[in-house]
Amino acid sequence: MSNYELEEGKRLNLDFKKLRKVANCDTDVLPAVAQDAQTGEVLILGYVNALALDTARETGMATFWSTSRNELWIKGKTSGDFLKIEEVRVNCEQNSLLYLVTPAGKGACHTKESTGQARSGCYYRRLDADGSLSFVRPEPTE
Repeated sequence: MSNYELEEGKRLNLDFKKLRKVANCDTDVLPAVAQDAQTGEVLILGYVNALALDTARETGMATFWSTSRNELWIKGKTSGDFLKIEEVRVNCEQNSLLYLVTPAGKGACHTKESTGQARSGCYYRRLDADGSLSFVRPEPTE
C-alpha cells in the first residue's frame, strides 16, 4: 500500500504491529498525546523518552522520540508547524503523557489537504459503519 493510499484512502489498513515496533526501538518510551488546549482536538500521538520530555520542558515545544528514525523529534522543526506546550499532564499510572498545546503553525499533521495546507491534526478521517473511511470535514476544493 502506498503512503498516498494509506494517508488519503478510504480503505482501513490499521498497523496492529505498531506497538511491537515501538517495543523494539532502541530506547524506553511511553505514549504522548498532543491536544489543542483551546479546542480540545486531539492533534497527534507520539512517543516520548526522558530526553524528549526534558527537551519539551526546556524548549516549551512538543517533542517526541521518533521510534522509526530512532531520534529526537521536535514537532515543527522542519515544517514550521510547532506545538507550543501550555501544560504537561501525567496519567494515573504514569505511563502516558498529555501535552496541552497551542498550534504555532498551520497544522500538526505531516499530511496536507488538497489545497496544500497542513491538516490541523492527524485524526482527519472516521471509520464508517461499512468499514470504509471518510473525511471528518469535507476536503476543500482547489
